[in-house]
Amino acid sequence: MSIFQKKNRLSFTKNRYYLPGSSQNNEAMKRIVWIVFLIATIVPGRVRAQETASVKHEKNHLAVLWSTGDKEVFTKMMYIYILNAKKQDWFDQVTVIVWGPSQKLLVDDPEIQTMVKDFQQAGVVMEACIWCSNEYGITENLKKLEIDVKGAGGPLTKYLKDPETEVIVF
Repeated sequence: MSIFQKKNRLSFTKNRYYLPGSSQNNEAMKRIVWIVFLIATIVPGRVRAQETASVKHEKNHLAVLWSTGDKEVFTKMMYIYILNAKKQDWFDQVTVIVWGPSQKLLVDDPEIQTMVKDFQQAGVVMEACIWCSNEYGITENLKKLEIDVKGAGGPLTKYLKDPETEVIVF
């Protein structure tokens, strides 16, 4: 180590900090400690304030994209959550989009149809993708179940972009 390096480094002796050019000048170290202290206390407070501000914005609309043809997923998970989301006022509006294989399950299973009627009676909006229902040849069957059959890509995209809508997929 050169003489220059020894002279310009911070030295630690007996738990005291000495800066180059001062034998016992702790004032500079006190300033550094205060700066670190202020940064450590002010910055987290600002982060917490930002987190609190973002939590205050509540989503009022739940859009559920129901695509699975798995009956157990519907009866054991979706049914109770969607029904309670509406009945317990967890969301002001609840919409279910019936998409793909779920349409076939709904049309073919009377138990599922009864459960969907529970949704409708609670005020859940039921929509279905017309392209999918046309592919399965079940558009009229869905309409008889009082489901709004229409193009679903546009509404789904709107829900995804809407900051007040929470979209979940089953």
